[in-house]
Amino acid sequence: ACFRLLCSLLIPALFLSGILCVCLVVLLWGIRLWIQQRKNQLTAAGKDGKRPLLVAFFHPYCNAGGGGERVLWCAIRTLQKQYRNVTCVVYTGDRDATGEEIVEGAFRRFNIKLTHPVKFVFLEKRYLVEASLYPYFTLLGQSLGSLFLGWEALLKCVPDIYIDSMGYAFTLPLFKYLGGCRIGCYVHYPTVSTDMLSVVRNQDTRFNNAAFITNNPLFSKFKLVYYCFFAFLYGLVGSCSDVIMVNSSWTLNHILALWRAGACTSVVYPPCDVQTFLDIPLEEEKSTAERSIVSVSQFRPEKDHPLQIRAFAKLLKEKRLGQQPSLKLILIGGCRNQQDEERVNRLKGLCEELGVSKDVKFKINVPFEELKRHLAEATVGLHTMWNEHFGIGVVECMAAGTVILAHNSGGPKLDIVVPYEGHITGFLAEKEDSYAETMAYILSLSPQERLEIRENARRSVHRFSDQHFEETFLLSVEPLFK
Repeated sequence: ACFRLLCSLLIPALFLSGILCVCLVVLLWGIRLWIQQRKNQLTAAGKDGKRPLLVAFFHPYCNAGGGGERVLWCAIRTLQKQYRNVTCVVYTGDRDATGEEIVEGAFRRFNIKLTHPVKFVFLEKRYLVEASLYPYFTLLGQSLGSLFLGWEALLKCVPDIYIDSMGYAFTLPLFKYLGGCRIGCYVHYPTVSTDMLSVVRNQDTRFNNAAFITNNPLFSKFKLVYYCFFAFLYGLVGSCSDVIMVNSSWTLNHILALWRAGACTSVVYPPCDVQTFLDIPLEEEKSTAERSIVSVSQFRPEKDHPLQIRAFAKLLKEKRLGQQPSLKLILIGGCRNQQDEERVNRLKGLCEELGVSKDVKFKINVPFEELKRHLAEATVGLHTMWNEHFGIGVVECMAAGTVILAHNSGGPKLDIVVPYEGHITGFLAEKEDSYAETMAYILSLSPQERLEIRENARRSVHRFSDQHFEETFLLSVEPLFK
């Protein structure tokens, strides 16, 4: 009797599910047709009677001054130089600036001058992708928020080619299946990575894994299931891309594992302004009363400035330097908001606690010329972020002529601080002790030995120039224009 009852319920349930699926497909197809009609209405033909090819970049924070923005403006400049009948569009949430101010800011910060005007589509719902809006389930919240932001973008402008240049992968299927666009993306950092899964699995406390979760096996297992579910969704949406560009070998390995789209994935190193730093004369160091170790990175938790301060304190405490000149640690970085400023105050407190306040200098939001001066005078360039996806600051230190000491992981390990033509270009470390020991070793080298390392490093950074980016970027996006 129970079996007959189940059968009598199963057939109507399957029938109803089938009807709902058909209705959903018809609805989505109807939305796609409606969006295509809007596209034809909103896009006017050019002077020659031909409709320009619209290439849209999804970059809600395009007026920020980071490496991601440098990639955006270099990519737009490259397309404008290569293709005549292309209009570049930028979806942005920077409503506090005009389009002219944004373009002027790109020129002022990055020395990138565009050859043609850019169309800006200003989005009102950028708050939906703010991490602060989602104190819990942040990854999922931001990703769902990006869907709504992407829908707003699609309604305001339907492009022919859509490129996500900021890491909002959940917008990709929206533009592909509803917008009918050809899809590309530039991945700076995977939203979720196998490293994140291992941090949670091993109950390791890091900046993205709170202590109350690591101390509770049940919470850790729940977070692991959540991350695995999110990784599955992330792989699903990412795999619909026609062209995938990643910024480093480290990012490539994670994206290949998650998105499984190797045939259309390639490494395109971000454009670093190496020439500006290569213009600094490279000479053998002269005797000086003071040497400096310089760190260049934003004051964010993942950059791990406390490790730099502790390693520097250990270096001074153990008097590894003997009778060498006095030493200063100079921390140069940007503060985006009040949280970053509070973080700097805590770092200053750590310096006092370790008794090195007089030997550590903080340089916040310094002008570019001052940054160049500090790098030109520095002996060692310091970097401590675990699994840095690329490391533009590392490249800049090497181009400026410092001896780099970076974290033995991520982009610095796989792509940047690697032998060049069989010669050493810098050093890698992981823990406080190894950082202190390696700094002491670098400072113990003769000026001539350091000069050889600096020259090797300089020769190696041409791989990360604007010109190299333009060549590899055009090769990668070519399928989108066929």
